[in-house]
Amino acid sequence: MYTHVTAALLGAITISLMTINVILCSVPLLLLAVIKLLVPVRGWRVVMSRGLVACAEFWISVNKVILGLTQSIRWEVRGLEALRRREWYLMISNHQSWVDILVLQAVFNRRVPFLKFFIKHQLIWVPFLGMAWWALDMPFMKRYTREYLERYPARRGRDLEATRRACEKFRDTPTTVINFVEGTRSTPDKRELNASPYRYLMPPRAGGVGFVLGAMGDILHSLIDVTIVYGGGAPSLWDLCCGRVDRILVDIRVTEIEPWLGEGDYSGDPEFRARVQERISELWRRKDERIAAIRGDDEDREAIANP
Repeated sequence: MYTHVTAALLGAITISLMTINVILCSVPLLLLAVIKLLVPVRGWRVVMSRGLVACAEFWISVNKVILGLTQSIRWEVRGLEALRRREWYLMISNHQSWVDILVLQAVFNRRVPFLKFFIKHQLIWVPFLGMAWWALDMPFMKRYTREYLERYPARRGRDLEATRRACEKFRDTPTTVINFVEGTRSTPDKRELNASPYRYLMPPRAGGVGFVLGAMGDILHSLIDVTIVYGGGAPSLWDLCCGRVDRILVDIRVTEIEPWLGEGDYSGDPEFRARVQERISELWRRKDERIAAIRGDDEDREAIANP
């Protein structure tokens, strides 16, 4: 176990190395993005998009090397065998921390098509990262509250249209579209506030999944269901960099997407919407049971080791 001073020093070194990596890799990303914009030819843009993805995969690989050199994390990854690079995937995952994104990138980099996240629009202003996400065609979404839409009803449905536009770009090359269906990071306080029926998860929001399937259902045939469990509970990014994460378990389940999920109108058909929500809720119930079983196994091992 590191002392407070040693952990802080390790955290500063790790953060510094990852920041340098972001800055260095963002330069070729932005150059390729500008070249891509200057030549409005679809074939050219597809080639440039592949170059952008290659740069991003190198960036992620360097991040993984940095974590390997500075951290002593025991990784347990189950279920990677069934995945392919030349396929379109929809991925769903539980969400506890910003660390989740680093974990997903480290586990799936170069094993599936490049991960595309739906990102809050205001995050485009994050230095270097915001422009890198823009260059990689990450879809930026504006979230409207119910009260806002009641005041400005003309803006209703814009999130759906933004999803459709983003998904059209994903048709040119194999892509993995990831959706954190909880809509926010899960914490005990948030679960209590939202009266969550799950022990470890927030109630799922099926809208994002429904919209993506509506836009890409003809080419999305496989669902990657990811469950992330951290030894000792969900860490912050600073906890990770300071060496406070000793174990990360990633459980991967790949299933076929039932054809009916891509054939309905999520926004306009209440019956279809209810069926999608029921399907996602069932997946979430199983995921909660999976997390409980994993945590129970951990507690049993700790009890044996420390009688």
